[in-house]
Amino acid sequence: MIRFKNLLLFVVFLHFFSTSHAQVKKSNTSATSPAQPKLVVGLVVDQMRWDYLYKFSSLYGNNGFKRLLQQGYTCENTMITHIPTYTAVGHTGIFTGSLPAIHGIVGNNWYDKASKKSVYCTDDSTVNGVGSDNEQGKMSPRNMLVNSVTDELRLSNNFQSKVIGISLKDRGAILPAGYSANAAYWFDDKEGKWISSSYYLTSLPSWVDAFNQLKQPDAFMSKDWSTLFSASKYELSTSDDMPFEAGIPGEKTTSFPHHLGNIKEKKYAAFKYTPFGNTFTLNFAKAAINNEQLGKNTVTDFLTLSLSSTDYIGHAFGPNSVEIEDTYIRLDNDIASFLQFLDSSYGKNNYLLFLSADHGVAHNASFLNSHNESAGTFSTKDLIKEINDSIYKQFNLANVVEKMENSQLYLNPDVFNEGEYNSLVINKTIISIINKKSFVSQAFDIKLIQQALIPAYIKSMSLNSFFQARSGDIQIIPKAGFYDGGKTGTTHGVWNPYDAHIPLVWFGWKIAPGKTHREVHMSDIAPTISALLNIQMPNGSVGKVITEIIP
Repeated sequence: MIRFKNLLLFVVFLHFFSTSHAQVKKSNTSATSPAQPKLVVGLVVDQMRWDYLYKFSSLYGNNGFKRLLQQGYTCENTMITHIPTYTAVGHTGIFTGSLPAIHGIVGNNWYDKASKKSVYCTDDSTVNGVGSDNEQGKMSPRNMLVNSVTDELRLSNNFQSKVIGISLKDRGAILPAGYSANAAYWFDDKEGKWISSSYYLTSLPSWVDAFNQLKQPDAFMSKDWSTLFSASKYELSTSDDMPFEAGIPGEKTTSFPHHLGNIKEKKYAAFKYTPFGNTFTLNFAKAAINNEQLGKNTVTDFLTLSLSSTDYIGHAFGPNSVEIEDTYIRLDNDIASFLQFLDSSYGKNNYLLFLSADHGVAHNASFLNSHNESAGTFSTKDLIKEINDSIYKQFNLANVVEKMENSQLYLNPDVFNEGEYNSLVINKTIISIINKKSFVSQAFDIKLIQQALIPAYIKSMSLNSFFQARSGDIQIIPKAGFYDGGKTGTTHGVWNPYDAHIPLVWFGWKIAPGKTHREVHMSDIAPTISALLNIQMPNGSVGKVITEIIP
């Protein structure tokens, strides 16, 4: 009996302790936070593989990535559930909670069969550039067919919230900011300044003109890009100046130091291939926050912020280069500085920030081959020519394949309308040709995807991405490690984890430290923000709320 009473007392004590502990933990994350955040920052690092959070951590400081991981909540197994894994599709997916089959952004580009022209995701001939007279300003979000979480925020309070989108890439600024943004700004790499379009503004605000007058890109490009630390510190990279590196446009070598001052032609385009493009973007974001008085309203404001230089550098040098390692060390410092700026502007618990990526990136095929891994490249141009030659020889039909975009073949409907052959017969023949290629895992007729003998996971990603008016006719799934490209540099776009596994870290307002290894999806981000802000989720959202971070 005594033992039973002691046991009972112990259980009661344990229950009381655990309950009290849970209550204290909850109060620590909410009692010191306001009812709503002053500002939400959606920070997307273009082409950031999930493993970059940890791979270079020995050279990270304590106030950048490490602070986000230690003080924030990280979803370690965040996956993209669509293909292709490209910039426009990823940014749209993050902020709409939707899929290409619904939001319509099926790639950075797609082919329009009716006009027989390629369409760029944010092209809009009905608008004009603001701050620029060239074609780089003729952009808007009109090709996106659903709204974003930023639109829902503005709808929730009769458009009192301010929303601004910023990125070197037009698509990285425009698509996240949504339809009703107060402004979106992107980099004109012909003139070296921030611009917008008449979709948003009639003229640039005076503060943007003043920022452009600082000519920061010119200052950055007048100096060398040298490694931040001594060369011996870069133990997680290949040797510098590898033959499979493409380098910075306009530069004759691919090794450190990069003499940026020697690049005279198209120097602003080259500027994007330096880590200073990220610094420049964050400097502009700080100026936007100050001059637009973001977070100083009675309602929540939203800044969408995409860092593009990581993508340009990654494409040129690959994920195993000294350049990428140095870029992420510098980005760690830039993020630390930005967090400190937000702390001083709002207080540590008054802003909500999430960090994620639009996609990852593949290892360079030659690099993998040098380590006895299966990998390779192929040529879209050569594949199209071979298919068209073969179909002409067998069926006397010319130019059946018009275009290849997003690993999809677009077939010429005029050929079938005039010919005696059924399109299914031609499609089957083309698929047979493709499936014999050493770099192909599977090719199938997209409209007959339910019959395709492919894993359910890949089938689901393909279905998530099929939009009748914009998608192609035949989908090609390359083997792991294979991609369309040359021997130098690398790319992304496929279903594999190196492209589809992305970071997702929540930080700040009402976010308790922690992590989960449960699989969550890119499309879960927008509905989770909606739940945190008590607003409706975007109108095309299919994602689920990540309940672990909801207080």
